[in-house]
Amino acid sequence: MSMTKTRRAALALMALAGLGLGPQQAAAQSQEEFYKGKNVRIVVGYGPGGGYDIYARMIAPYIGKALGANVIVENQPGAGGITALNRISTAPPDGLSFMLVNGLGAALSQLTEQVGVRYDLGKLSHLGTVSASPWVWLVSSNSPFKTPQDVLDHKKRFMWSSSGPIDGMSDGAAFTCAALNLECSIVLGYPGSNEAALAVAKDEMDMIYVSDTSANNYVKAGQNRALATMGRTKSRFFPDLPTIFEALKVSPEGAALFNFHSTAENLGRILVAPPGMAPDRLAHLQKAIETAMHDPVLVAEGERTQRYVDFIDAEKTRKATVSVVSDIPPEQKKKMIAIIASAEKK
Repeated sequence: MSMTKTRRAALALMALAGLGLGPQQAAAQSQEEFYKGKNVRIVVGYGPGGGYDIYARMIAPYIGKALGANVIVENQPGAGGITALNRISTAPPDGLSFMLVNGLGAALSQLTEQVGVRYDLGKLSHLGTVSASPWVWLVSSNSPFKTPQDVLDHKKRFMWSSSGPIDGMSDGAAFTCAALNLECSIVLGYPGSNEAALAVAKDEMDMIYVSDTSANNYVKAGQNRALATMGRTKSRFFPDLPTIFEALKVSPEGAALFNFHSTAENLGRILVAPPGMAPDRLAHLQKAIETAMHDPVLVAEGERTQRYVDFIDAEKTRKATVSVVSDIPPEQKKKMIAIIASAEKK
């Protein structure tokens, strides 16, 4: 029996040699044939029209071109993306479905053991990071606060608008309040950042913590004003805006909190597939996505629409993800959970 298998393998290699193909080339060719003309899904854990949906629909045709497949976007809203990510984590590892994920929200939801989380972000098949945005601290356009120092000098309880307990807005506010020793209430329940930012513009809330892509829209509309970029990286939309470290003398403890949250923020818009994919298919999908994300036409479209594509490869994405969700010491993890739970949320 073993001799028969050996002879079959030898004959297969001879056939490949006759075609001028080595084993690796043949494997690549077989993956190309697998994807040719098939329907492939990009899952988005939010409804149509939001930032993740727009990004997914922008990149889908380019991934389809690189794969030779029909790539369609499928919206699966629920629990801030947790529902869809749970499904992806148990979906067949056939390479026909993957997800554009809010890396920050997904990582912190797992880290803080939110109810309903059944995925392990570090164990999924990583395909790369499409983009990552710095986040920005906004107030209303007519707010008396012109700088972060103005906020620190004003002794009151500040009201932050947000959507859910781990949505970027809420946890960003919680880390800011902890790092700067501010008295805060974080008000949940706004449908999204548009409504939350409008509540600040109407002076129903004091401030909001949002990605710079969203902040750019609100500031250009004249409804909000930016106080600082919340990390060490400048925003391309607000090049003259100070970072929180430039605007204030942050304590070592506060700097550690900002640094950790910035690392999580830098996960950005990550692409993940179910765990357990065959290595050759995963490698083929990763390569196709990298090719698509470097397509100059896509890059130009992103610049034109201000939906920038700053691709980070799959291995760097995996390492960054693991550093947030798996490598954090237990005591630090407890502290992060306490911070997110500590701010009064209504």
